[in-house]
Amino acid sequence: MAGTVLVTGGAQGLGEALVRAFHAAGYRVAISDINLAGAAALADRLDPGGTTTFAVALDVTSPDSFVAARDAVVARWGSVEVLVNNAVITVVRPVLDITPDEFARVLEVNLHGTFFGCQVFGRYFKERGFGRIVNIASLAGQNGGTATGAHYAASKGGIITLTKVFARDLAPFGISVAAIAPGPLDLPSVRALVPADKLAATVETIPVRQLGDPAFIARTAVHLAGADAAFANGAVWDANGGLFMR
Repeated sequence: MAGTVLVTGGAQGLGEALVRAFHAAGYRVAISDINLAGAAALADRLDPGGTTTFAVALDVTSPDSFVAARDAVVARWGSVEVLVNNAVITVVRPVLDITPDEFARVLEVNLHGTFFGCQVFGRYFKERGFGRIVNIASLAGQNGGTATGAHYAASKGGIITLTKVFARDLAPFGISVAAIAPGPLDLPSVRALVPADKLAATVETIPVRQLGDPAFIARTAVHLAGADAAFANGAVWDANGGLFMR
């Protein structure tokens, strides 16, 4: 057994791809989501007996919810070695039309949720002397976003900064923190949010002329979660088909 991972927002989309990749790599996977029924359904599809999957309710806007989810997984399996901060709200809105409430809500889930996860699990991993945190950022956090809202882009840029801060501060305790910054992915949520003509135009600007494969992003997360991945600490791994190179 490779260890235990908790994936936030694991019931669908990229979260489901992450869950599947870690499960295939031999991890016990805690599928955490505010949509507990969706998480439970995925857990049952992957492992009907519940030996290697576990659905747990998690509201990432609450530190107490992170603590409760962590404790539930530890009670079931004894420990957690990896956290993947993936839970996200994506809203496409012109910057002048974003309301204060909508801006706050997107940052509450995307940025605050990542901070709370890193903090709660950072303390736990510090006590154990080992841990891996993988944060899902975005190309939008690097270039300001071209097909997403400013609040989404701002939250993802903040995740990149948080990754560096936690990576620096937690490294002395055997903890590595890294991020992945995907470009546009081939997900139903992306196709639902972005008009077909705008999405097609975006694909034409990508040197490889295709949307990203969520399964590849998920396998990259598995790599960054490995026991031998300490030297990737603080890294932000770009996966955007050459759309943004630095």
